[in-house]
Amino acid sequence: MSEIKKVVLAYSGGLDTSVILKWIKKTYNCEVITFTADLGQEEELDGLEEKALKTGASKVYIEDLREEFVRDFVFPMFRAKAIYEGRYLLGTSIARPLIAKRLVEIAKKEGAQAIAHGATGKGNDQVRFELTVMALAPEIKTIAPWREWDLNSRKALVTFAKENGIPIPVSKEKPYSCDRNLLHISFEGGELEDPWQEAGEGTYLLTVPPEKAPDSPEIITLGFEKGNPISLNGENLSPATLLKRLNILGGKHGVGRIDMVENRFVGIKSRGVYETPGGTIIYIAHQDLEGICLDRELLHLRDSLIPRYAEMVYNGFWYSPEREALQEFMDKAQERVTGEVRLKLYKGGVYPLGRRSPFSLYQSDLATFEEDEVYNHKDAAGFIRLQGLRFLGAKKNA
Repeated sequence: MSEIKKVVLAYSGGLDTSVILKWIKKTYNCEVITFTADLGQEEELDGLEEKALKTGASKVYIEDLREEFVRDFVFPMFRAKAIYEGRYLLGTSIARPLIAKRLVEIAKKEGAQAIAHGATGKGNDQVRFELTVMALAPEIKTIAPWREWDLNSRKALVTFAKENGIPIPVSKEKPYSCDRNLLHISFEGGELEDPWQEAGEGTYLLTVPPEKAPDSPEIITLGFEKGNPISLNGENLSPATLLKRLNILGGKHGVGRIDMVENRFVGIKSRGVYETPGGTIIYIAHQDLEGICLDRELLHLRDSLIPRYAEMVYNGFWYSPEREALQEFMDKAQERVTGEVRLKLYKGGVYPLGRRSPFSLYQSDLATFEEDEVYNHKDAAGFIRLQGLRFLGAKKNA
């Protein structure tokens, strides 16, 4: 402890990190600098600087990283079509390497000996933060209060906060642990700890229930270049602006809500509710465009690698050599994924209506059911015969 004179804390202003700020100062008797990344939390950032300073921070960093987040983290992940356990679009997972990278940069700038985070000893975020620090600056120590202190429950945190004059941002109406950024918002805790119980109304923030969505569909066109979404209805937009617009559109129509039980890296099953409206639209449109742009064997090879890539992101290995090498392959596969997809948004669904690309591999003269002069149907007999030769040998030896 005596070696640690200055700490940079990943600070959200919520109950956990507010208590952690005060606890580190009292326990380590050191200076604490807070860092908050603006990744699209909206009103959650209001009053954070004043609150951090009142709670004991010596200096406060609040930085707008929205464009970097979407451009350099979300979009590369979407180019790889990453999805965890077939459902989760990795909204929390992909934010952690950016936050941790900036924590390291600020620690070096300020001459801090350690960074600190508010991840619990049960969760995935502790792994994501600490693996990033190990990859980028192994000389910097990490303080993880949830693995050190005896404040082992929300009740204990609330008591500590009251004793130290820290405002408590938790109520009985919304007892959830939430993480929000431009890609999604997650909800954990409260009634969600019972996997049989339906999620409460408080878990609807970015989306509306499908039954409350408009009765008329909305048609949009999403443009892509080399696997990245670049335009909405013909208007070119920056990455963060585009995702924000899609969040509004998708949320209005109840798109992108997932209620699932997932497998954490540490071995615990956890239930979470995720709202990812804009990301869901991008994911479905991108997948549809790939159908006419990617060669069959390239598409199938890429798809076989998606679970491994998604696990790297989920488990915190964003800066690992294997993820970086695999990203090179994923990006190579996206070189011709350019074009437009027309989509219908309706009652929680995203329905592709049409797609076009200057690199389309679709050949209507081959695909037609009408008479053509390109394809000889008789050629199929030899093709099928060759494919079935191994069955004949197996049957003979049975």
